[in-house]
Amino acid sequence: MLALERVDTAPEAFRADPVTEAEAAAMFRAALNLFGKWELTDEQSATLLDMPVRSFRRWKAEGPGRISRDGRARLSNLMGIHKALRIIFTEPQRGYAWIRAGNSAFAGASALDVMLGGELTDIMRVRRYLDAERGGW
Repeated sequence: MLALERVDTAPEAFRADPVTEAEAAAMFRAALNLFGKWELTDEQSATLLDMPVRSFRRWKAEGPGRISRDGRARLSNLMGIHKALRIIFTEPQRGYAWIRAGNSAFAGASALDVMLGGELTDIMRVRRYLDAERGGW
């Protein structure tokens, strides 16, 4: 005779898979290209990645070292900003220029000015704004 077994249907808590070293290194390389499109200085780039300029220049020349959890989150959000801009603007140059343009949503400051506050939350603020503008997910 068959016996019934209880099946657990409670959803498990969401747990994002961690970004691997290889994925983080790929995001770093993509960020270098993006920083070039945004015409950032090494100092600005280092601020966005929260690292000393000297280390940024070494990583830029030789490839990244170990990327911290915070660094991975910064890179992920920068890639999200790039993606949102590519969705919003059909012409890539307009998206690259938007980063430096004043914006009433940021009290007249540019998105770059906001992100150069140096905190991860500053980058996340720009990403959340763009995600809302493009219609979220």
